[in-house]
Amino acid sequence: MGKVKISKKSTRIDMTAMCDVAFLLLSFFIMTATAKQPEPKPVDTPESTVIEKLPDEGVATITVGGKQVFFLMPREIRRGTLERMANIRNVSFTEEQYKEFENLEGFGVPINKLGSFLSLKPGDRVKEGVQEGIPYDSINNQLFDWVKQAREAQRQIYSDKFDEGAIDAEEFKVKGDLQIAIKGDANEEYPTIKRVMDILQDQKKNKFFLVTGLRNEDF
Repeated sequence: MGKVKISKKSTRIDMTAMCDVAFLLLSFFIMTATAKQPEPKPVDTPESTVIEKLPDEGVATITVGGKQVFFLMPREIRRGTLERMANIRNVSFTEEQYKEFENLEGFGVPINKLGSFLSLKPGDRVKEGVQEGIPYDSINNQLFDWVKQAREAQRQIYSDKFDEGAIDAEEFKVKGDLQIAIKGDANEEYPTIKRVMDILQDQKKNKFFLVTGLRNEDF
């Protein structure tokens, strides 16, 4: 009796549709992604064995390097902070400059030069020598004002949320006060860091974070 021949079927799978979906997803992520802005003052943080992440929100960072100080704050309080600074320092800004400041990751210029700084192109702002740091000496202590006004802007936002019933008293207590982190260069002289800490303590801000990096053997 002759053997019955079984017809062979192709095992080829048409991948055209899957490739189309993959490229569509890739295009979507590329077009919607936001490029990470360069830091105004890159620093090499000191090494540490402590592993504790900063909170995901509600944290402002003071970067210290080369005896210069830079300030970075959460996006939601940037405009309110600048409005307060403009009021107490008698400086005016245009609506366009306010919008630019809202998109600013961090800065390090005196308040009287901030307007011209915001008028620069983003690429020009990070050029060497453009940012001279925020004054923090006893005569012209602008860093004190920036931290204070940022904390007040944070408190106002969460006070409004509390009044509207969007958050309870416990959440207001936790998030109502802006958290501060100090990110200092490992080679920075101690008096500079001490001066920054004194500025925080002058505002009764005795609890803050110190940003460090892990030692190589800890990875």
